[in-house]
Amino acid sequence: MTLKKNNLVYFLAFCSGFCIMGIELLGGRILAPFFGSSVHIWGSIITVFMLSLSLGYLLGGKLSTKNASLTKYGFIFLIASISVIPISLFSQPIMTFIFTHIEDSRYGSLLASMALFFIPTVILGMISPYSVRLQVTESNKSGQVAGGLYFVSTLGSALGTIITSFYFVLAFDVNTIITAFAITLGLLGIIAISIGTHLKREEPIDA
Repeated sequence: MTLKKNNLVYFLAFCSGFCIMGIELLGGRILAPFFGSSVHIWGSIITVFMLSLSLGYLLGGKLSTKNASLTKYGFIFLIASISVIPISLFSQPIMTFIFTHIEDSRYGSLLASMALFFIPTVILGMISPYSVRLQVTESNKSGQVAGGLYFVSTLGSALGTIITSFYFVLAFDVNTIITAFAITLGLLGIIAISIGTHLKREEPIDA
């Protein structure tokens, strides 16, 4: 059962990395019709994502110290799923409002990126440190575990980048892809919660 749990955490970390980079890439497509696609637009998007992830890492690490469990881990995915949905539902009115009120595209794109991506990216950023906490059972192996998880997560990010940019955007519109990411995160959360609940019920028997 420990092996089953470990494999699941690695898989979920991979998928979260895939979704994070896919959403970041799509951010450029969402902002482009209003603010263009120049370097400062991408600077705004990358800045918001990096700041959001850093805060998410901090919060996820703190949360993981309080009775970390696979069930709570799954709820992070569910909350991330819910937070991603507004990107597909409200991006156009939000972009229109900001575009008509802020003339400078630098600050407009920065504010737009904050409005759309800050909260979901913070929540997605919580996944990595929580993954590490779930996998670490021996303190002397914590570095090895963290390295393995960040490898898997970064590999997912790389694949998310290339698959989204090479294939998804050619076959589907942006809102459809965003919705698919949200649904995927939600399903992963449900799987983690279900397996976590099942393993918890079996603990007294194993003992």
